Amino acid sequence: MKSRLAHWFIGQPRSRKALILICADVVFAMLALWSAFSLRWGVLFVPRNIEWMLIAVAPVLAVPIFIRLGLYRAIIRYIEMKALWTIVQAVTLYAGAFAVIYSLPFVFYESGIRNLPRTVPILNWLIMALLVGSSRFFARWWLGDTYTRLSGGHHFPPQPKKKVLIYGAGSGGVQLASALALGREFEPVAFIDDDPSLHKHKIHGLKIYPFSALSYLIGRYEVSSVLLAIPSVKKSHQSELIRKLEPYAVHVMSMPGLSEIAEGKITFDTLREVGIEDLLGRDPVTPNPALLHANIAGKTVMVTGAGGSIGSELCRQIVALNPSALVLFELSEYALYAIERELQLLASRDGEDERTPIYAILGSVTDAPRLTKVCETFKVQTIYHAAAYKHVPIVEHNPIAAIRNNIFGTLRAAEAAVTAKVETFVLISTDKAVRPTNTMGATKRFAELILQAFSAAPSVRQSTRFTMVRFGNVLGSSGSVVPLFKEQIKRGGPVTVTDPNIIRYFMTIPEAAQLVIQAGAMGGGGDVFVLDMGEPVRILDLAKRMIHLSGLEIKDQEHPDGEIEICFTGLRPGEKLYEELLIGDNVAETDHPRIMRAEEHVIAWDDLSGRLAYLEKAAEQDDHGQIREILLGAVSGFAPQCGIEDLLWKQAQATAGMDNREEAGKKKPLPGNYKERLENQAENKFEEALPDETEKNL
Repeated sequence: MKSRLAHWFIGQPRSRKALILICADVVFAMLALWSAFSLRWGVLFVPRNIEWMLIAVAPVLAVPIFIRLGLYRAIIRYIEMKALWTIVQAVTLYAGAFAVIYSLPFVFYESGIRNLPRTVPILNWLIMALLVGSSRFFARWWLGDTYTRLSGGHHFPPQPKKKVLIYGAGSGGVQLASALALGREFEPVAFIDDDPSLHKHKIHGLKIYPFSALSYLIGRYEVSSVLLAIPSVKKSHQSELIRKLEPYAVHVMSMPGLSEIAEGKITFDTLREVGIEDLLGRDPVTPNPALLHANIAGKTVMVTGAGGSIGSELCRQIVALNPSALVLFELSEYALYAIERELQLLASRDGEDERTPIYAILGSVTDAPRLTKVCETFKVQTIYHAAAYKHVPIVEHNPIAAIRNNIFGTLRAAEAAVTAKVETFVLISTDKAVRPTNTMGATKRFAELILQAFSAAPSVRQSTRFTMVRFGNVLGSSGSVVPLFKEQIKRGGPVTVTDPNIIRYFMTIPEAAQLVIQAGAMGGGGDVFVLDMGEPVRILDLAKRMIHLSGLEIKDQEHPDGEIEICFTGLRPGEKLYEELLIGDNVAETDHPRIMRAEEHVIAWDDLSGRLAYLEKAAEQDDHGQIREILLGAVSGFAPQCGIEDLLWKQAQATAGMDNREEAGKKKPLPGNYKERLENQAENKFEEALPDETEKNL
């Protein structure tokens, strides 16, 4: 019966619900006054004659006051404790108005009501406040529980709430507990806090425990999750806290940071999964405003590969730095559409009258005429060259495509910058360019060598400043291991790790983009800047942490009943156990604590141009042996981890009946004397590869 009545009430329109509340308050007003008289005289008060008029006055006064103060606009099932103050104010105004009328003897004197007790108005106020307040909060409890069951679906039985612990009994934790109490997914059972002065106290009926009681609470309440409600804590402390929670088989989630809440991006009760960025524990370094604005503010900026993970984040941060225009250059139509739409939405939310013009240009960095035309048409002043093929195994299976895109795409973009007199050109490089074991790293180091050679030319240095920024893995990028692990854990495993000893550096995409922008404003040309990636992360440890923080147990010999198994697949083509950021030991500090300047070996343009000419011809002829030989000769420390893995080449060898495994590791030397041919033919060969204007500048 009670459940049916609650269902009926929740299904009524707002106007009918307000009318029901008004009727209830009319009854409360008369009941409170009658109770006040009865308590005062010690007997049941029986109104006589005109005394009924006195009781009738009470609701006539109360209801208009309650309407004016908004008591009937509140949604009862969401009413909060602060609403009690509004109820007290409304009842006080009503009781005061009634007391004034009650104290006027001439109003009722002629009607025979005399010697009215003075304590009745006080008792009337107290009883009315109790009736109105308690009725609201009783309805909140009753209807809130029923509404939760209804919102879960009419045709299915209600699912039990997950028992959770809230870590942090501060304001964030208190607000989170209140929000979760109204939801249908989580049921807070206790608080955990490091402050000893709070232990054994209660907030909203939930007791506060020390961290040492975690095992006891998990066992007693069958806790499934721990919710971190410490949005103001430093990332280093949060990382330490998460590591303390790793041994426990509980799902760890956290509230957003205060900056996200303050900016309105997210609400305080929004919970998110604990990610590797929380495990890294890197506190942000305040950016240098002068470096951020130097190459962007009031200038036309172009980002190649604008739809990629790094390129798109660069675009987001560049728009916020007020460029005069932003040119998005991207090969993928969908990626270009997505980033342009996102930037337009960001601009519309900001509500600025003068929005930054955004131009979406579809094209390839290997298309030299189009690049030059774009730079000249929009009068580009700064280029962030993020376009590249970066996935190591895919590049190893398609090396010629990577050579055309990573090496010659960078060359064409640099030529266009010189021709259009672009002020600054920033190459987004990688730690895999240091002593590379794969084709991707070798092509990125070759791209660095091109810009270093360009910078050595006096005429080029006068028009365009070339800078390279080298860093490691970024979280959430295409091909990143983190989303792969999340997907595998969600599927129930197994989680695949290439090697138990493999380590990687990690950095968040926003931090990487911010440091790239600042590094690009440093140096005089030809500089290679290296970002401080922090401490390296062992991928096996990362996989274990992600499994534990998902509330699951690793399945191994010690825990045969675990849920997720970790499998080792072996290193993929071109992959190495660890990455480096420096080729040599020559490194210098800069004005930014997380940006270093590296002194790297440079190949003179006269020599490099000949190698480029041979490389381009070898790529046209699909001559993988010659390509490998040229890369080995140009890239210092290049030690291929595998043979030639080009899929087309291997298929052709298989079709021809050759033993692919033996031939893959063989190197095909250049015919004749390689050095002599470079010296004699470099000038003639490379004249065809360079535009006249660029050749003249060089």
